[in-house]
Amino acid sequence: MLQGVRHIKAFVAVARLGSFTRAAAEVNVSQPALTVQIRQLEESLGVRLFDRNKRQVVLTQAGRDLLPALQRVLSELEAVMDAGHDLAGLRRGSVSVATLPSVAAGLLPLAIRRFAADHPNIDVKVSDVVAERIIQLVKAEEVDFGIGSRVGPDRDVEVIDFLSDRMCAFFPVDHPLAGRRPLLLKEVAAFPLILTARGTSVRSLLERVLEKEGLEIGLACEANYMSTAVGMVRAGLGISVLPESAVDSANCDGIAVEPIRTPGLVRRIGFIRKANRSLSPAAERFTQLLTEVAGLNPPHFSSLPPRP
Repeated sequence: MLQGVRHIKAFVAVARLGSFTRAAAEVNVSQPALTVQIRQLEESLGVRLFDRNKRQVVLTQAGRDLLPALQRVLSELEAVMDAGHDLAGLRRGSVSVATLPSVAAGLLPLAIRRFAADHPNIDVKVSDVVAERIIQLVKAEEVDFGIGSRVGPDRDVEVIDFLSDRMCAFFPVDHPLAGRRPLLLKEVAAFPLILTARGTSVRSLLERVLEKEGLEIGLACEANYMSTAVGMVRAGLGISVLPESAVDSANCDGIAVEPIRTPGLVRRIGFIRKANRSLSPAAERFTQLLTEVAGLNPPHFSSLPPRP
């Protein structure tokens, strides 16, 4: 396309200036190179565009007929080139991300604020959804990338670990578990539990560890959102097992938050994109900024093979 742009630009310059010499100077090429470009364009179109002698250069009838159309083509091609340069230079565009609510409430706003200051003409769109929905949105290419947890082997997505989030017990400050350290899952499981809904990354992780430890629980309530679960804890309906990041998304006044030391109770959160898909320059920069805000090294999707 670049060669075609140069040829059309050379033609339009010669037509306007009536001189190969002046046109060559305007488009910043030598006169012989300009002559070659015009000849190649004529060969491609199958018509002679100029009549020329030692004193003047004039458009042929075919050249006059084609000039308006080629001017429009040149204008549209230059607009495409400018748009591409704007996207590459992060001067325009958009970023869409699907993320866990805990990340949306904590880390993400800080990153968006910095990104907006550096790139004010790029829109950032956020969908805060559960882990399974993040995978669905990424695979459907409805978002550029996701920030979430693996929900099982999937060849259609690539994941780079980004954050780790410890599971904690949330209970009233006057609860019998207060001050008990180290706190183990079997001690937490002895009390009625308020859990996030099935399909959430927190619930899936907890159920795997409960099964591994051979523990049974009494379910007091379920909640779709961690802030709701915390509110239920505050109301005395039970205790909850939530990631430490829930503190960022809920009012924890009057509630103790204690890490559970049973092995395996760490939620891995990663950047998720569709396999064999590259990120746009804006999305790539946003993932880098997220890692900077988190104090980590930038992710490199290209180095990560699809997971089996």
